[in-house]
Amino acid sequence: MKTQTIHDDWPEPIEVLNESGGSDIVLICEHASNHIPAEYKSLGLDEPDLSRHIAWDIGAAAVTRALAAKLDAPAFLGTYSRLLIDLNRPLGVPTSIPKRSESTDIPGNASLSEAEKTRRGDLIFAPFHNFIAKHLRARETVGRKSRIVAMHSFTPVFFGKERPWQAGVLYDSSRAFGEAVIAGLRQDSALNVEPNVPYVISRDHDYAVLVHGHDRGYAGILIEVRQDLLTSAEGTEGWARRIAQALNVPWK
Repeated sequence: MKTQTIHDDWPEPIEVLNESGGSDIVLICEHASNHIPAEYKSLGLDEPDLSRHIAWDIGAAAVTRALAAKLDAPAFLGTYSRLLIDLNRPLGVPTSIPKRSESTDIPGNASLSEAEKTRRGDLIFAPFHNFIAKHLRARETVGRKSRIVAMHSFTPVFFGKERPWQAGVLYDSSRAFGEAVIAGLRQDSALNVEPNVPYVISRDHDYAVLVHGHDRGYAGILIEVRQDLLTSAEGTEGWARRIAQALNVPWK
């Protein structure tokens, strides 16, 4: 199932896949799209910038869709660029609506009114997370268990420093779940997979895993895959298969 589109320039803020899927895994992909409505004039950026990581997580949407099918899991994907408002940041923190991302200034975010910040939150952020919260409450009502898995991708190089990992599994209080998934991925001895790389989960820089997972008493992790490994259908399929197998590894 997909939510209906208002129109192409202002789609519904959440794409919903396989809402009634049988898995206890609930997939969330906050940075699935680089879409910016025309009225924002690309936030003053050139088209090449909107294709970069600063605007979305390259390859994350494709691997999330493949995982939803392999696991029979519901998946919730964001439909707007993280540059308009970041669905994985608490409202009001500096990176929620960034004025600068990595080494790139975002002119369209330079001097926003409070009204515009509120508008983006009301149109994009709140509906996305409210829909997920409603879905989780409905699962609870019928006694269904849930585990939250947020899907992201990361750049091979960050500020000139190479990142050697193929993937990282980020966790806070869900250490057992995270370590089980890492162990599952490491069954392929050629992979360099580590915990809490290239980032760590924190209240200032993360939202979905903490609010929809930990705060509700669910196990929750964030999986990061290096973007250059998700640039082809073959790469996406391979990572979806690996992650699906790892998510099915028993854990306590």
